[in-house]
Amino acid sequence: MPITLYIAPESPPSRAVMMTCEAIGLDLEYKTIVLENADHLQPSFLKINPQHTVPTLVDENTVIWDSHAIMTYLVSKYAGNDSLYPKNLEQRALVDQRLHFDTGSLFVHLRLYIKKCFSGNREKSVEDHERQTVLDSYNLLEEFLHKSSYMAGNDLTIADFSIITSVTGLNMMVSIDAKLYPRLHIWIKKIESLPYYNKVNEIGLQNLEDFMRNISQDKK
Repeated sequence: MPITLYIAPESPPSRAVMMTCEAIGLDLEYKTIVLENADHLQPSFLKINPQHTVPTLVDENTVIWDSHAIMTYLVSKYAGNDSLYPKNLEQRALVDQRLHFDTGSLFVHLRLYIKKCFSGNREKSVEDHERQTVLDSYNLLEEFLHKSSYMAGNDLTIADFSIITSVTGLNMMVSIDAKLYPRLHIWIKKIESLPYYNKVNEIGLQNLEDFMRNISQDKK
């Protein structure tokens, strides 16, 4: 039975898992959930994931949702080595910390921004205090990169996949100034050079842009 991953290309967490699959060379079946059609609320999907979120992984009798849980599971079970999610406890703890930072300080703001686009005018969806909170997160990312090449050390990890998908989305909300955040800018360019980046994240970003534009137009 093939491994199945339910995704929405515009979803940053979906793309983070997809980048992980590309990095470890995992062959699996993608099933696209069209959020605008409320596919995630259909009884057939709710039976799999009552929280109705994407991505959702089905690996035989194992069902996992939440992108971070999926990534750690896939690397631990299917990767040829542990470089993306180290077994060393100190290194793993750092990766975990960055993943939680993504959940609580990056993706949460992007998710709220997308949600606010449902109410209408996208250009007025970012208030000053929200902008400053995002800038504060950029400052912390810049600090993370002060002593390392990647977000959780000097090697690429799944933390980089989660953060790049959130950050590139946030960049549409609050632009990243390369002069203010030189390390962050360099890191983004480094991740963009990965052979599977364009295939997964660049196309997904355009889908997200189109998704938010359609939402705003529909509400006018």
